[in-house]
Amino acid sequence: MKKHVIGIIAIAAALSMCGCSGNSPVQESSQPAQSTSAAAEVTVENSAAVTEEAVPVSDVLADLTGTYDDVSEKFEFSDGWSNGSMFNCTWRKSNAKIFDGSMKLTIDSDGENIVPPYSGAEFRSREFYGYGMYEVVMKPIKNDGVVSSFFTYTGPSDDNPWDEIDIEFLGKDTTKVQFNYFTNSRGNHEYIYDLGFDASEEFHTYGFDWQEGSITWYVDGEAVYTATENIPSTPGKIMMNVWPGTGVDGWLNAFDGTVPLTAEYTSVDFTASEG
Repeated sequence: MKKHVIGIIAIAAALSMCGCSGNSPVQESSQPAQSTSAAAEVTVENSAAVTEEAVPVSDVLADLTGTYDDVSEKFEFSDGWSNGSMFNCTWRKSNAKIFDGSMKLTIDSDGENIVPPYSGAEFRSREFYGYGMYEVVMKPIKNDGVVSSFFTYTGPSDDNPWDEIDIEFLGKDTTKVQFNYFTNSRGNHEYIYDLGFDASEEFHTYGFDWQEGSITWYVDGEAVYTATENIPSTPGKIMMNVWPGTGVDGWLNAFDGTVPLTAEYTSVDFTASEG
């Protein structure tokens, strides 16, 4: 299918969301082999999403020039509220910093006698996006009990069903990445992919191609996993966040209170499917 670009966020000197999954992973693989889950199957096929030439940055969603002000009409940082539940933090805009060619999202202490006791960082688009190719260049946090993410999300707060597509790095083991999705609140589609490298050490490109009947996840441009059952259909916001978990030690391991912890992001791209 022919694609055209309608969104790109290049965060070389500029550029934090809601709704990551919290279930323990059910599959693990170092190769894109056939899944045993009824919820997903693996296919490795060339996607038009990664072969079409992108239009110039000036013609797409945002042309970042180095400050948050450059993107504030289209994007926002969460500030002063908490998701609750397993998210053991309050989102703080002050935890998002732009310098040395990347955006830094940080987990930190939120002060004495504050509940929850930690602060996290979260960035999201103001608009909603549907089928297409989503990519991020990032370096996640390596530490027990934390998540660094890139995903699309919409839900009841938007007067929509809960639909979500995830790329989540569990800080307990950054040699792996977790893929997941929710369709009308139904999740349990977790898949753990063995990267063959430590994601926390260098920047790599991660992405997913979301189509009407499938989601294919990519690592450094290579298709590594595809789901084809009960695929979400509601457009969502593009999101990134970092947060410490609580009550999910079986999934993340217990957070040891180490702060500050920082993930880095250098670019985000969205290429819409035609039509």
